[in-house]
Amino acid sequence: MDPASGDGRTALVTGANRGLGLETCVQLRGLGFRVILTSRRKDEGIAAARGIDPSGTTVLHHPLDITKAESIANLAADLPALASRVDVLVNNAGIGSWSSDPEKDRRTIATNYHGSRDVTDAVLPFLPEGGRIVMVSSGLGELSTLGPGPRARFSDPALTRPALEALVAEYLADLDAGDPKRSGWPSSYSVSKVALNALTKILARELAPRAVSVNAVCPGWVRTDMGGRSAPRSVPVGGRSIVLAATLPGGATGGFYRDGKRISW
Repeated sequence: MDPASGDGRTALVTGANRGLGLETCVQLRGLGFRVILTSRRKDEGIAAARGIDPSGTTVLHHPLDITKAESIANLAADLPALASRVDVLVNNAGIGSWSSDPEKDRRTIATNYHGSRDVTDAVLPFLPEGGRIVMVSSGLGELSTLGPGPRARFSDPALTRPALEALVAEYLADLDAGDPKRSGWPSSYSVSKVALNALTKILARELAPRAVSVNAVCPGWVRTDMGGRSAPRSVPVGGRSIVLAATLPGGATGGFYRDGKRISW
């Protein structure tokens, strides 16, 4: 099947009631995908889904708070009634924190890294051979944002998931100690996206026997609530970058992309 055609396939998008997530749903539906639009706010999510598809046949809504285990479990339990399989998972839900508030920093890690990790694990049983996983990351998640110590460990091509979890726990411990920058850590947002990129590479190795492609994407600096009005990119352009990552040729896995082109980690 042509990866650029969604005919007969289902995509699930997290954090999709507005901004890039909503635009990704619009564009995937335009390619012929049946879309499961998920959102933390139920009413807003239902309204967003009906705004795309008033009939409710090609765009379905399911509530999902990616920071809550019960919410993720409810989604997994309901998936068989929504679709026979999930061909494309887009982990778009995320928040930003550039403050000096440790609580907000912890919430950023819990959402952008732990939440996307846990949703992926829950949806994996529903992905068929040849399925796709897209992690919506950021240029602020490049390895160059890290100090020399963390950078060397994150860039290890043999990095395992336990080692990655230990690195994230180490950042949180340094955060609690009050001086993460001394250990070479950037903002919590950058740490969350570096960790998400590292998970992308790990999953790409682990899922290769199932021919499941796992890639990260930087949509660029986009005019969303997070990006602000001064951002140079429109929402449709940013959404297109995500959709291109979701429809890469078969066999393209373990990469970091912007506008369909591979970029540096």
